[in-house]
Amino acid sequence: MVLVDSPVWSEFLRRARPQTQTLEALQALIEGGEALLIGSVRQEILCGIKDLRQFERLRAALRAFPDVPILIQDHEEAAAMFNLCRAQGVQGSNTDFLICAVSKRLGTPIFTLDRDFEAFDAVLGIQLFRP
Repeated sequence: MVLVDSPVWSEFLRRARPQTQTLEALQALIEGGEALLIGSVRQEILCGIKDLRQFERLRAALRAFPDVPILIQDHEEAAAMFNLCRAQGVQGSNTDFLICAVSKRLGTPIFTLDRDFEAFDAVLGIQLFRP
């Protein structure tokens, strides 16, 4: 199982010409039933879409992936991770740290195109999926 971040989903779902390596890796995860999604990532993907038809198509496509349940301890762990990284001069969003916390709890790697996760890895020792 692999927790997939919004830049990967966006590359796969929105762009006319996604990066081949990203497309192939995510497609293999989807076909293998290994792609995981959390609600915050779903929301990030759907935000900012002006065309209602495009929004509806994306929403329908994403409904094939149930949300991984977020637990109280995930939010607490995300806050602890945020604080630890901040103390080391590493900044990130609440959603990024929630992804890290869920990944830690599940023992699954994170598939992302966001370079910030490299900095999180240096502090937190998270698992990153590298196709």
